[in-house]
Amino acid sequence: MTRNTFTTSDGTQIYYKDWGDGPVVTFSHGWPLNADAWDGQMHFLASHGFRVIAHDRRGHGRSSQPSSGNDMNGYADDLAQLIEMLDLKDISMVGHSTGGGEVVRYIGRHGTRRVSRAVLIGAVPPVMLKSAANPEGLPIDVFDGIREGVAGDRSQFYKDLAIPFYGANRDGAKVSAGLLEQFWLWSMQSGQKNAYECVKAFSETDFTEDLKRIDVPTLFIHGEDDQIVPVHDSAKKAARLVNNAREIYYPGAPHGLTATLQDRVNADLLAFLRA
Repeated sequence: MTRNTFTTSDGTQIYYKDWGDGPVVTFSHGWPLNADAWDGQMHFLASHGFRVIAHDRRGHGRSSQPSSGNDMNGYADDLAQLIEMLDLKDISMVGHSTGGGEVVRYIGRHGTRRVSRAVLIGAVPPVMLKSAANPEGLPIDVFDGIREGVAGDRSQFYKDLAIPFYGANRDGAKVSAGLLEQFWLWSMQSGQKNAYECVKAFSETDFTEDLKRIDVPTLFIHGEDDQIVPVHDSAKKAARLVNNAREIYYPGAPHGLTATLQDRVNADLLAFLRA
């Protein structure tokens, strides 16, 4: 069996999957998951004539767990090295949650020479942390609590986190036990140190200037009942900073809408990619 990995400039082993043929779509996953979180979208698009590629972020999934580089610049540069190694061109870049930040920081650091469009789903930009300049953000106590959970009984923490992630705590929600268990499994595959340091990366990184550098058609998809990345402090603000942005909001949808509303997300993705 051939294992798709490459080694970054600092010696980190990054796992990736590469399915199908056709126009290229890359996928960047949310915290603390891995590329498998995109299987529902990748399988669908591969069957509709696209080449789909997703990697496990450093410290997550099947990639190695380095002590350094667990920040947005490191994540974006890993993605850049994957793109260069595979010599990908005219890419549609898709990112969910933390992965949305990864896509935006990639464009901020590496430009759009190889990029044709971007899709940001439940994404963290422009900045999650509350401050004088961002009064709608979440207070530092929220992220300190996440760090405490990761550093403590992380297994139970991830089981608890899966519930609001998929909106299973809402009346009428239809979220299977299997979906919640899957979230736990993927989360436990991340390194504790890597997941801990990624909290700072997704919560405190300011992507404002990166967003202003986006010069390709960009689609924002966000659930209006996102309990993890509140929509009014993310997509609603970020879209105003991007020229040629399109916005789609799903009423009542949770953060993990790529799973709970897989068919709808897939249809919206396909329509945008074919436009």
